[in-house]
Amino acid sequence: MSMPTPSVEYGELSPMLIVFGIAVAGVVVEAFVPRDRRYRVQLVLSVAALATALAAVIMLAGTKHAAVAGAVAVDGPALFLQGVILLVGLLAVLLIAERGPSTGLEGFTPQASAVPGSVAQLEATEAKIIQTEVFPLTMFAVGGMLLFPAANDLLTMFIALEVFSLPLYLLCGLARHRRVLSQEAALKYFLLGAFSSAFFLYGAAMLYGFCGTLSLTGVGDAITAGSGNVSLAIVGAGLLSVGILFKVGAVPFHSWVPDVYQGAPTPITAFMAAATKIAAFGAMLRIFYVALPGLRDDWRPILWAIAILTMVAGSVLVVTQTDIKRMLAYSAVAQVGFILMGVIAANAAGISSTLFYLVVYGPSALGAFTIVTLVRAGGGAEDTDIARWAGLGRRAPLLGAAFALFLLAFAGVPLTGGFVSKFAVFTAAAEGGAVPLVIVGVIASAVAAFAYARVILLMFFAPPPDDRPQVVAPSSATGAAIVVAVAATVLFGILPQPMLDLAESAGAFLR
Repeated sequence: MSMPTPSVEYGELSPMLIVFGIAVAGVVVEAFVPRDRRYRVQLVLSVAALATALAAVIMLAGTKHAAVAGAVAVDGPALFLQGVILLVGLLAVLLIAERGPSTGLEGFTPQASAVPGSVAQLEATEAKIIQTEVFPLTMFAVGGMLLFPAANDLLTMFIALEVFSLPLYLLCGLARHRRVLSQEAALKYFLLGAFSSAFFLYGAAMLYGFCGTLSLTGVGDAITAGSGNVSLAIVGAGLLSVGILFKVGAVPFHSWVPDVYQGAPTPITAFMAAATKIAAFGAMLRIFYVALPGLRDDWRPILWAIAILTMVAGSVLVVTQTDIKRMLAYSAVAQVGFILMGVIAANAAGISSTLFYLVVYGPSALGAFTIVTLVRAGGGAEDTDIARWAGLGRRAPLLGAAFALFLLAFAGVPLTGGFVSKFAVFTAAAEGGAVPLVIVGVIASAVAAFAYARVILLMFFAPPPDDRPQVVAPSSATGAAIVVAVAATVLFGILPQPMLDLAESAGAFLR
């Protein structure tokens, strides 16, 4: 029996190939380039690769084709999300690249293998060693994220999941300060992530047992035809959902989010908060809209319950936090509940509103965590105690105003991108018959807005503490990331229609 030779459409896969190629080149750089030159080489390679890959995505606009024997879908939603991931990745690399010795923003440990507090770690710190392995690790993560929402079969999707998850597990344990907390976060993320990946793989195996194929289109056709044991398909869909809901941080699979967000280096937290959600929700949309539309009556009630739990739990827990990173982490959990409303809508408006929400939330989340890196206590560690941010807005009005803008966007206040994105998903959910879900979403937004308003009032109207934290002036790279995030948050709130139209035109999956 002769097997057909699969064709590889290199042009259509060029964005991913560019990123993966530079990631491999970054590993070679670590092996052969002298240490004092690695930082500059890695930074140039990473920025050039992300910019070139973004240009490739733009050139592929309008393409609708299944590449690599149907394993990868090159269609509107995939290209849209890849473009957003690359933009967020570019901003994240600028933040990760912050290495100014006078600013104290060196967020990564100089020697990851050293035991916290050991002589080896102290020697590496005194030698001012700059760890550059974060660049190829970040590029591998970005490459996996590009593939995840474009995967057209469950095996490719699982490989993409592992490709971007494994580098993130490592990156979460590289914080310079609070080394033990960072390593604990990495271990927790790794262990829980391994369990979620096992659920995903078991779900894929169940669906394969049901229909004999891993193709998303093949699974969808088999379910529509009603052949085989449908109960097996329902169990498989449930297990698959557990794996994907863990990645987005939905309740009750969210327990890792606050601990990992708090313990990881803040540049990595910013990257995860923005890019991981974009990739994971893209894959979720493809699973539910391409492979499982025939089980809509089975998975919609479950997602209803998860969305309600996520919105309510996230919004309530935001109010109780005293650490700014944990507050933003629970805010991210609440945002997942709102985005799930677009998935639950199960209509064309649901796809476009979810895409728009992701492109709005990504820069806002990254910008908020970027500002956290600029508030420092003694010894150069970040000062994340909310009470110590009192008076921050008066001492640094521009940074305070930017942070307040991001919080208002999370709350969904008009004239910010957050308001338009919430309105879009609420409208799509109402059109899909989920009006009670919209009511819960409005109430949850109001509850979370109280916590955001409390922080804003604290920054601008409360007297500063005696041992006030230091507000570090951002470098050009960090400043550029904040400016772009602010501009995107404002622009999508004032002139959202072009992006809404782009999301609507991109919202047709390849079947």
